[in-house]
Amino acid sequence: MVSLGLVVAEFNRSVTEGMEEAARDAAADAGATVAETVHVPGAYDAPLAADRLARRADVDAVAVLGAIVTGDTDHDEVIGHAVASTLSEVSVDRDVPVTLGVSGPGMSGAEARERIEKGAEAVESALALADTLEDL
Repeated sequence: MVSLGLVVAEFNRSVTEGMEEAARDAAADAGATVAETVHVPGAYDAPLAADRLARRADVDAVAVLGAIVTGDTDHDEVIGHAVASTLSEVSVDRDVPVTLGVSGPGMSGAEARERIEKGAEAVESALALADTLEDL
């Protein structure tokens, strides 16, 4: 059985709350356990928490959930690129699947709310990659 760590951004909680619920449902449906859930202020803060979870012996994979909505500047693009890049580094450095369940950037809050299934998709990807890597 795969044991997961979840990192959930609190910013845009109207979106991430549903993403977290979808992630938990996907984990339960797959027979996986959630060893720990860490709530962080925003998506930009997720890589450090993901790294801490990836270091734990009782965590086989980490799914990161967040929503980055567009604003008046290109701040959302900067945040999105930084988060994706750093999470990839955490995954490779720790040799643990870390999946990106962050919707955005470049979307409105309403568009982000329509994509709460990204929480489930992040868990499903984490579980699939953990299974694949176990066979290598």
